[in-house]
Amino acid sequence: MVTIKKQVKGKQTYYYLEHSFREKGKVQKKQKYLGKEIQEDVEETKKQFFLEIYNDLWLNKIDKIRENFSKEKRIMPPSAKEKELESFMIKFTYNTQKIEGSSLSLKETANLLERGITPSEKPIRDVKEAEAHKKVFYSMLKYTKDLSLQICLFWNKLLLEGTKPDIAGKIRNHQVAISQSKFMPPMPSELDFLLKDFFDWYNKNKRKLHPAVLAALVHLKFVTIHPFADGNGRISRIMMNFIFKKNGFPMLNVEYINRNSYYHALERSQIKKQDNIFLQWFMKRYIKEYERYLK
Repeated sequence: MVTIKKQVKGKQTYYYLEHSFREKGKVQKKQKYLGKEIQEDVEETKKQFFLEIYNDLWLNKIDKIRENFSKEKRIMPPSAKEKELESFMIKFTYNTQKIEGSSLSLKETANLLERGITPSEKPIRDVKEAEAHKKVFYSMLKYTKDLSLQICLFWNKLLLEGTKPDIAGKIRNHQVAISQSKFMPPMPSELDFLLKDFFDWYNKNKRKLHPAVLAALVHLKFVTIHPFADGNGRISRIMMNFIFKKNGFPMLNVEYINRNSYYHALERSQIKKQDNIFLQWFMKRYIKEYERYLK
């Protein structure tokens, strides 16, 4: 976390930004001088300072991941690419649905989506939404335009129209709460403004931010707005992978077994209104997932 520190020398006070982080088993500290007063744009300065620190730690590694991933894909036969993509789709569908409470196992999800074998004694809603998520995933892969409210509404409708047609593809008009979270999503009356602000931010920053940073922040910001009555987490993870795919990076599967740290990072970012908390979790998770491309 980036914090503001002050030093008093004689009668004068000086302000600094300070961030501590662990690297190779040791705690490191970085500082940035702010001046004799704290400026109004200090939160933006904090964000820039944070990204400067982690540019070498994260983004250079992530660019190396993309480079080696691209090399691998260039020599891979089309049938092997298709099989690998299907394997990712199954794991991604299993995990993203499991995070949201699905009862299907990975094997049941694979049998359903690969072979059309419906698991016995499992809720039909879980089955239908797994099948629907597969459709959303492949729709995302084929989508050639850019993120917009219209495509997000379409993906939400595709995801939920078979199980919850009354809310599928619609902006919620009632207040919701997130199970086991202290964060309270915005009121329905705020959603139009927040969504417009989100897509304005996205269009302004999509060419300025590193794609991995953009993917993380799109996920965080959209799920924090929580515009739908259901499906917010799943659609935000689809949006995240749209950005990775669009920019030539391997897509990220947020695994169910890592859900506690994932939830914790999201909640802390939302409550403290500090994007960098989730960003730090996200980058570490991404690098760990694809560390084979760094060898």
